Amino acid sequence: MGALSQPARGDFHEAMTVPMPATTSSRFRIGIDTGGTFTDVVALDEQTGAVFTTKTPSTPADPSVSFMHGVRKIMERVGFGPEQIAAISHGTTVATNALLQEQFPGLALVTTRGFRNLLEIARQSVPQGYGNSYFWVKPERIVPLHHVREVTERLDYRGEVLVPFDEAEAEEVAAWLRARGLDCIGVCFLHSYANGEHERRMRAVLARVYPEAAVSISSEVLPEYREYERAMTTLVDAFVKPRVGRYIGRIQERVGAEVGPETPFYIMKSNGGVISAREIASQPITSILSGPAAGALGAALLASAAGFDRILTLDGGGTSTDVSLVEGGTPGLTTEGRVGRFPVKVPMIDIVTVGTGGGSIAWRSPEGGLKVGPRSAGADPGPLCYGKGGTEPTATDATLVLGRIPPYLLGGEIPLDCGLAERGIAALAASLGLEPVRAAEGILEIAAWSQANAIRQVSVKRGLDVRDYLLVAFGGSGPLQAGKLVDLLGLKGALIPPSPGNVSAFGLLTVDLKNDYVVTLVQRDDRLDLERMQRAYDRLEAEACEALRREGFADEQMLFVRSADLRYFGQAWEVRVEVPAGPVTRALADVAVDRFHQAHEKVYGYSYRPGSSRIAPGGSQQRVEWVNLRVTGIGPIARPALRPLPPGDRRPERALAGQRPVFFAGAFVSTPIYDRARLRPGDCLDGPAIVEEFGSTTVVFPGLEATVDHYGNLLLARRADAE
Repeated sequence: MGALSQPARGDFHEAMTVPMPATTSSRFRIGIDTGGTFTDVVALDEQTGAVFTTKTPSTPADPSVSFMHGVRKIMERVGFGPEQIAAISHGTTVATNALLQEQFPGLALVTTRGFRNLLEIARQSVPQGYGNSYFWVKPERIVPLHHVREVTERLDYRGEVLVPFDEAEAEEVAAWLRARGLDCIGVCFLHSYANGEHERRMRAVLARVYPEAAVSISSEVLPEYREYERAMTTLVDAFVKPRVGRYIGRIQERVGAEVGPETPFYIMKSNGGVISAREIASQPITSILSGPAAGALGAALLASAAGFDRILTLDGGGTSTDVSLVEGGTPGLTTEGRVGRFPVKVPMIDIVTVGTGGGSIAWRSPEGGLKVGPRSAGADPGPLCYGKGGTEPTATDATLVLGRIPPYLLGGEIPLDCGLAERGIAALAASLGLEPVRAAEGILEIAAWSQANAIRQVSVKRGLDVRDYLLVAFGGSGPLQAGKLVDLLGLKGALIPPSPGNVSAFGLLTVDLKNDYVVTLVQRDDRLDLERMQRAYDRLEAEACEALRREGFADEQMLFVRSADLRYFGQAWEVRVEVPAGPVTRALADVAVDRFHQAHEKVYGYSYRPGSSRIAPGGSQQRVEWVNLRVTGIGPIARPALRPLPPGDRRPERALAGQRPVFFAGAFVSTPIYDRARLRPGDCLDGPAIVEEFGSTTVVFPGLEATVDHYGNLLLARRADAE
């Protein structure tokens, strides 16, 4: 990937260091990321290490159509057949999009008798204000109260039975749900994280009485304490289960018919790994934020190869922008994620998403101000300039009006109608009392500030200095605004990888197969039952091992990573730390506790480490409490090798493709246009300049310079004379 470029016109991308042509012995791994506007495709030749990319418009009505079109397109362009496909990995937003619509027909909850109002109790949410007064509000229920049913049963926190499971009552509940057509059912009994027997019996009853229903039980989805988060995560899993199942099923049918039914097919997970498509139906919740996770991992690998391990990733798509922070070459993980207003407590890469992308619609608010997003024109009808029936101007239309992109996309596959964009922007500008170019400039300014605020959420709001980080901008629209963000935030600079629009698809080829397992085992560190912890970790590793065996990994190939959630006694929230491998001994536990003190100080600015001058509440030694034990099972997959390019002659004029007027700082300026495919390491471009390639365009704003590094990346930074 580091050695890739793409012509400004044409529809195929190949390595700048021309790869060996595909042979009949070559085997290819394909990564496909389906976005709201485009479906991105990357193929890796496992024999030569060459990477090839292309894009195709998404088909929102049936994403499997664009999926297979992308497979056929990359096969045709590279010159290999279906029998040479070693595996296909896919990133999808089906589960995320289903949640963001906030409509949940057919969803029901079954819980312990006496806990019907579990969702109403919820948690306190963020304050909402009116004037100077603030009040706390709870989120709206995902399931209405009249769709919640209770079953007599009760466990204590150790999993001991206090009240037996009432099977006859469970059958009545199942019949009631079936009579009302509530076919997505989440089961969350009190303390089932300690003993899932009652939930499994409830699922068996539902399977017998209501076999067509999609059922999720919390003891399998999220065997952790905190019943509200456990219930919400289980309900989300139940709701997306049939939708993800149908989507993956359609793709599997097409892959089976056109490629072969035995072709390995993987789905990207939010935790930074992949899982077999045949397994995803039983745990669809793990595919939340699937596509953005792949983008963050791909960007981290590309930046690390270029020598940067402290970065901010910005994935600018057609509908949204996804931002994450990378330290030490690895994106951060969280188990406190959210999708919209819904807590989704599964391991996922820590990503902040805002509704700002190339297709974001610009509109006049009732108060008379200019707004951008979160509504998007998507791929159909798309921006006005697509000429497919769009009626509202978008960020892409504004970019075209200002001359920052050519009058086509995908190297000419998609022509753009400048006239339609100009008329749409002019109509909006008239309603705002602005000149059309000022309105277009304002649209992009607002979009940039929205993206800047997302970057602040993952950096400044966590006590980090954003100026210490390099921005890695990718996606179709990310490189258009990267230079603006360098200026707004005072960043060190920005890195634009080759083929930035395909970084998420490339990321799908850089990840291992990965599964996460967890158990709640609350114990004070000074009263730790080491044998009990050993048994828990052994059981979790056995589960992980069995799952990896089903995926075809030999025992000697498997890796297991232990971690634990720890907190100070009396705290409500935990900090996750890695636990060393080996027998669970006091010395091993002490290492984990020391890591906890360090992590707590890094996150919150203080710790109660022994010997610390900080005094715990009450003046006593603050105790540490273990809460959850975790194991991640990893099946390693070979990553693409990034090859540096030979140095060039530092003559960027070889890549000059022409000039056109581009609007910067209040005026149109005659600006050189460069073909990225012809740029070489060492080339340096002074802004203003435009760099075009097949799937994206990079804007080098006045006062910036763009340098090509040894991997073909564009490095944007302020010119010394512009400081």
